[in-house]
Amino acid sequence: MVVLRQVVGDELRRRRMNQGRTLRDVSTSARVSLGYLSEVERGQKEASSELLAAICGALEVPLSEVMRSVSDGVARAGN
Repeated sequence: MVVLRQVVGDELRRRRMNQGRTLRDVSTSARVSLGYLSEVERGQKEASSELLAAICGALEVPLSEVMRSVSDGVARAGN
């Protein structure tokens, strides 16, 4: 069974790493604690819509684009 928070976290981490950015950089830009962002990326915490919007803003990527990628990932997993 796919855990949505894990797919969301994987997508956020992939995008951050593709930009060559650190957790500290993104957490500062998003105004969220580094520890919490790390937990979101590892799928340990469920991110609210407000938090997702802040992280996407820090990554300069539309929330809708991230959610579309998450949706595709869930579909590929068979759920």
